[in-house]
Amino acid sequence: MRSHLLNDLTAEHYRRSVTEGVERVAARLATTDRPFTGVTVDALAPLIDGIDLDRPLHDTQAVLDELEDVYLRDAVYFHHPRYLAHLNCPVVIPAVLGEAVLSAVNSSLDTWDQSAGGTLIERKLIDWTTARIGLGEAADGVFTSGGTQSNLQALLLAREEAKTGSLAGLRIFASEACHFSVRKSAKLLGLSQDSVVPVPVDHEKRMQTVALAHELERCARDGLVPMAVVATAGTTDFGSIDPLPEIAGLCEQYGVWMHVDAAYGCGLLASLQRRERLAGIERADSVTVDYHKSFFQPVSSSAVLVRDASTLRHATYHADYLNPRRMVTERIPNQVDKSLQTTRRFDALKLWMTLRTMGADGIGALFDEVCELAEEGWKLLAADPRYDVVVAPALSTLVFRYVPAAVTDPDRIDRANLYARKALFASGDAVVAGTKVGGRHYLKFTLLNPETTTADIAAVLDLIAGHAEQYLGESLDRAS
Repeated sequence: MRSHLLNDLTAEHYRRSVTEGVERVAARLATTDRPFTGVTVDALAPLIDGIDLDRPLHDTQAVLDELEDVYLRDAVYFHHPRYLAHLNCPVVIPAVLGEAVLSAVNSSLDTWDQSAGGTLIERKLIDWTTARIGLGEAADGVFTSGGTQSNLQALLLAREEAKTGSLAGLRIFASEACHFSVRKSAKLLGLSQDSVVPVPVDHEKRMQTVALAHELERCARDGLVPMAVVATAGTTDFGSIDPLPEIAGLCEQYGVWMHVDAAYGCGLLASLQRRERLAGIERADSVTVDYHKSFFQPVSSSAVLVRDASTLRHATYHADYLNPRRMVTERIPNQVDKSLQTTRRFDALKLWMTLRTMGADGIGALFDEVCELAEEGWKLLAADPRYDVVVAPALSTLVFRYVPAAVTDPDRIDRANLYARKALFASGDAVVAGTKVGGRHYLKFTLLNPETTTADIAAVLDLIAGHAEQYLGESLDRAS
């Protein structure tokens, strides 16, 4: 069994095995003609359930053959131009190369003596990102597993900086359209059930700053402690960007920690045309970025950034076997001092390889393309009498609803939209997402693939309408 350990004696075996795997994936990518096969749980589960994990195949080729049947054939492929659903991006090749390197070397980014150059590369990328944001010379941060962890850590720091003996009176203010991880983080941080105060949004799904000012004033009047305001730069449902300068002004006025969840909108940091949409982010106390969304990186690649590096001390714990206190005075850089995680992948390498190959302008140009595509898609939807589109895109998301001319019952329209999404997924011809607006079911395009065209969007809209019309026709027949 030692022949399977990666070392100096098995380098050639490693090369052959990885090459075989890469060739399988390349062949699958080259021949995939739709984002999904439409396979059902009932069809696929028995294949996987029938595999006896205690009886190995002992042959890489045989394992890859099996993998074709249980995974590769039926995977949902984000690179396909008609995958239009969630915040999943196609990935750039330099980052995939970085993934291969980091997996093989297997550095752990918690301490210097487990990573060496990896530690310095991650720190360099943190400095690069904080400079792009404009957080100042005292800024710092650390890579995380994703936006949920980044938001959790930012709110942990805000809680500790609030300097209060009781958690019961702490309040977090976030828009009605914020990410669910804000409420989840509050629960994990031991805050009360009503600790997250929802702030109404305007017709563009942006936080209403007048309402925020009212809530902050009421918080102070009631003797409660405003712990943090979470502004969103790219909401999951709408891609909307809260008015960051106005929110920053209110945070300064009331002495509140300002966190910007830019997990989605962080691509604007590299944009050649739309960077000004993030104006005000430089005034934040903490920022979440997800490179695995709008920087076209493989999952996972995220970071939490802070204006004041000293606030990261709230995540620090010294263990004698790992990062004893003496290492601080010896100036040994241990990233675990800043992180909620201990063992941590060298995910920063993917972004490093991307920047060193494509440059920030290359990333920004790709993100600008999908933002432009969303603007064209919005024009298509606004001109199409079959659809109601909610709001013009600030980034690359479109939320819309099929509205048949001959049907006025909102419940039937809801069911038609739900059916259309499900039928489209089952066909495998395209994948779209769904959400609710005003309690009603809507559909959603999240456009993150520069290869998607307006022709693709138009074709998918026709498919949706066709499925919805089929449902309405069949339901009418059943009712008659």
